[in-house]
Amino acid sequence: MSWTAKRLDQLGTVSRGRSRHRPRDAAHLHGGSHPFIQTGDVKHAGLYINSFTQTYTEAGLAQSKLWPTGTLCITIAANIADTAILGIDACFPDSVIGFIADPQKADARFVKYLFDATIKIRAQQFSQGATQDNLSQEKLLSLEFEIPEVEEQKRIADILSSYDDLIDNNRRRMALLEDSARQLYREWFVRLRFPGHEHTPIVDGVPQGWERKTLGDLCLEVRDMVLPEALEPNTPYIGLEHIPRRSISLNNWGTVEEVTSSKCRFKTGEIIFGKIRPYFHKVGVAFVDGVTSSDAIVVRPADETLHGLVLMTMSSDEFVAVTSQQMKEGSKMPRADWKQMKAFSLPVPPPGLLKSFDDLIQPTVEQLRSLSFANQKLRQARDLLLPRLMNGELAV
Repeated sequence: MSWTAKRLDQLGTVSRGRSRHRPRDAAHLHGGSHPFIQTGDVKHAGLYINSFTQTYTEAGLAQSKLWPTGTLCITIAANIADTAILGIDACFPDSVIGFIADPQKADARFVKYLFDATIKIRAQQFSQGATQDNLSQEKLLSLEFEIPEVEEQKRIADILSSYDDLIDNNRRRMALLEDSARQLYREWFVRLRFPGHEHTPIVDGVPQGWERKTLGDLCLEVRDMVLPEALEPNTPYIGLEHIPRRSISLNNWGTVEEVTSSKCRFKTGEIIFGKIRPYFHKVGVAFVDGVTSSDAIVVRPADETLHGLVLMTMSSDEFVAVTSQQMKEGSKMPRADWKQMKAFSLPVPPPGLLKSFDDLIQPTVEQLRSLSFANQKLRQARDLLLPRLMNGELAV
């Protein structure tokens, strides 16, 4: 079948998101039941957006707009031309454009994959040169791209989305594993309901036989900085943008080709913590050797039996809350300080019980590792197919 040149507005309806109230962070707008999608949520989603970090109240909804499930979200500020499809009804601001496909003309999945393959790069070139990169709706709608008939679009999208469906399924499995590990940590170290707690008296807030220690007693900060020219090709790079929020596993990474400044080396098993506020509560265990942002703190547990405890402590809500309160106000962004973080106090059980806890956590970490590598392979396979399907090289 032939492919013909089309603009986005010839395939469906296109309009910007809405967020009319000023200031946008007014307290009465947020904290309700209506999902409010932001550019970061689009960037870090897979094919579909099903999670979000903010919500609108009824007042927030009144000054915005609720977009239906199936809307393709396209970012035009901060992260230029990132795309994902709403898996839920949601609001979004005017830094996001919504595209609702005409079912007789386009498949939203195909359009999303076309952005990934070609349109995103073209759109980013349009937006460069200003003080802050920005893509207008007018410029976006000036772009033409080759597209087949809708039935062929659906066949192509079915092939590519089968990879994303597997990736999303693995992500859900990982979220369940992480939640079970988080609940186990809270049961043992927050509620102090560990095996044998019924017969263990609490002395000065610590179970008898336990010790109160600081995080600095249990691990060391790693400061192994390296310049990009000293790195081997294809060295894994985990930027803060790769780290899922409120996760304990680092399941996505790029390569050093993305690196343009000095970075910090890390090794498999070490723990990475995003220390600046936009990336706060981004923490996880590394499954590969590589490099990470200088805006991350890398720590190494003092010995193997402490690994599970250090990982779960640094990813806990309690630790993040305390660290957030201690953040230094910098010239641009508040950031965490290891000197304060390492003073965090926690109860540590005797060696036998500590090993029992680690023996429960490590199988979960291993399952997360396996699912992480599976997803990385699925992404690579999908991305190899993507350009060939998007330029009509492969018949479907």
